Amino acid sequence: MYPPQEVRPRVLQRHHTRSETREKPTPSGFAYHVSTTVGARRKDAPQCDPGGTTDTFAHWACAWAQATNSSLAGSRVLVDAQDLARGGGALALRMAEWGLVPTNDAAQADFTYPELPKRQDLSAADAWARAERGMPVSAELARRIAAEGLLAGVHIALSLIVEPKTAVLVERLAAAGATVGVYCHAHECDQAIANQIRARGYAIEADATWTPAQEREGSLRLMDRIRPNVVIDDGANFSRLMVMERPTLAARLVGVAEETTSGVRAFTAMQQEGELPFPVVAVNDSRLKTGFDNRHGTGETCAATTMSLVGPSFFSAAGGARVTVVGFGPVGEGFARRVRALGARVTVAEADPVRALEASFAGFAVAPLDSALPATDMAVSATGVRHTLPADALRLLPDGATVAVIGGIANEVALDQVLSQGGTLRPGEKDGVSWLDVPQGPTLRLLASGDGVNYAAGPGNPIEIMDLSFAVQLAAVEHLLRHAGSLPAKVLRLGPEVDRRIASIALETRGIRTESAPSTPTFVPDWRVTRYADTAGTTPAPTNRKRHA
Repeated sequence: MYPPQEVRPRVLQRHHTRSETREKPTPSGFAYHVSTTVGARRKDAPQCDPGGTTDTFAHWACAWAQATNSSLAGSRVLVDAQDLARGGGALALRMAEWGLVPTNDAAQADFTYPELPKRQDLSAADAWARAERGMPVSAELARRIAAEGLLAGVHIALSLIVEPKTAVLVERLAAAGATVGVYCHAHECDQAIANQIRARGYAIEADATWTPAQEREGSLRLMDRIRPNVVIDDGANFSRLMVMERPTLAARLVGVAEETTSGVRAFTAMQQEGELPFPVVAVNDSRLKTGFDNRHGTGETCAATTMSLVGPSFFSAAGGARVTVVGFGPVGEGFARRVRALGARVTVAEADPVRALEASFAGFAVAPLDSALPATDMAVSATGVRHTLPADALRLLPDGATVAVIGGIANEVALDQVLSQGGTLRPGEKDGVSWLDVPQGPTLRLLASGDGVNYAAGPGNPIEIMDLSFAVQLAAVEHLLRHAGSLPAKVLRLGPEVDRRIASIALETRGIRTESAPSTPTFVPDWRVTRYADTAGTTPAPTNRKRHA
C-alpha cells in the first residue's frame, strides 16, 4: 500500500492552555507585537543577534531575511564598490553565491549593504497585509481566473502551512468565488494567523497545541464541513487520509494540486498500485516551484533561520564549520551554496550518482555518509525521505554536533528510532533548539524539533518566492477545473506554457525586460539545412602554406 500518515514525535516543551500578548524581539530592534497562543510555531520570533561575530555579511543576510521575510536572491543591493572589491572581491563572490545583484543605483535597490533593518511593530493583520503587497503575480493570475468565473461555487480545501502568505491565497481564492477551508498540522501553524483567518469568517481547523490524534480529527472535520471539489495539498497527507477515511468524498474530487516532492512521491506510489482515485497536478514539478521555491526559497530561509538559532558566526567560525548536506536536489543545493557563502566547508552525501557528480562540479566535496559524519559540525537532511539520518548514522556524529532538517517530512532524522531505543530529548537554550541524547552515542543539538527549520522555527519561505509557488497552485486549480471529468486518475504535470505565462507576469512586476518570446512555443528546425549549406560563402579562403618536404 501507499505510505500511511506519519506521526511526528513532539520533542519541545509545549504549553497548551494560555493565550497571551507579548513583545517579540527580532533583528536589530525589529519587533512583532503579536497576539498569539504560546506554543504556536516558535514562542519567540527569529533573532539574528550578532553574538560578537565580525562576519558582517552573515549578520546582514540573517537579519534582513528574518525581519522582512523577503527574498534576498534576485534582489538588488546598494553596495559601495570599494566594499565589493576589498579582499580580492570576497564580498562580491559571497553575494553572487547567495543570488544578490549589486547595484550603485539607489533608486533601483531593494536593500542597502551593510545597513540593518529598522524597528517595526507588526500585528498578525499587518503581517498578512505585508504579504499581500508582496504577492503581485498570484494576484494577477487570480484576477484572470476570477474574470472567467471558473471558481464560482467551487469548494476548495487547503492543507498547507498556515502563515501570512497562505492567508493571502485563502482570501484570493474566496474573492474569485470559491468556498475555502483550511487545515494545518500543529507544528506548521502560526496561531496568530490562524486566528485571523477564523476571525475573517473562513473555515479553518488549525491549532498549534494539537496532538497527532487531534490533527487527524481536525482534518476529517474540515473534509466533512467543506466537502471539497479540489484539494491544495502539502505532503499528500490530507488527501491520503481522505482516501482511507472518507472514500466517498475522495471519489467526487475533481482533483488535487500537490506542492511538495514528498507528496508527489506518495501519489506516484498510489498510482503505481492502482489506488489513486483522482487526478493530481504535480505543482512541485513546475520549473517555477522547483527552481525557485525549493532552490532559492527553502535554501535561503533554512540558512537564515539556522543562523537565528545558532548564531550568524556559526558557519564562519574556526575556519569554517564542517557541514554535511545529505541530498543534492534543488533544496540541498540551495542550502549548500548559501552556507558556503557564509564560510562553511560543505560536504555532500548523495546516493544518486548524477547528482553527486553535479555536486562535485559545483565545487563541493562529495563523500559517503558514514565517512562524512564523524568529522561534521552540522548534519542536514535535504531529501524529504524518512530515516535519511537513522539512529546508527546519528551515532557517528561528534558530541555536540548540530542536526537539522530542510526536507521536511516526519522522521527524516529518525527520532522515532532514537526514542524507542531509550533516547531522550531535553529543551535547549532557546525555543527551536533541543538536545537529543542518542543511546550509545553522542548528545546532539537538534533544531526545530526535527521538522523543516524554515517553517517550524522561522517565517517560512520568502513572500516573493511563495507568490510564484501559489501562482502555480492557482494555475493547477484552473487546469483541474477547466478539464474536469476528462483528466485521468494519475499524476499530471502542467505544460511549459504555464511556467512561461507566470514568469512573464513576474518579470513585468519586477520591471525586467527580456527578449520577445518566439511566435511558436518551440523552435522546429529545417532538418535539410546543414552546417555545410548554412556556412557556404561565409568561410574565408584558406591561406597558402608551405608544405614540409
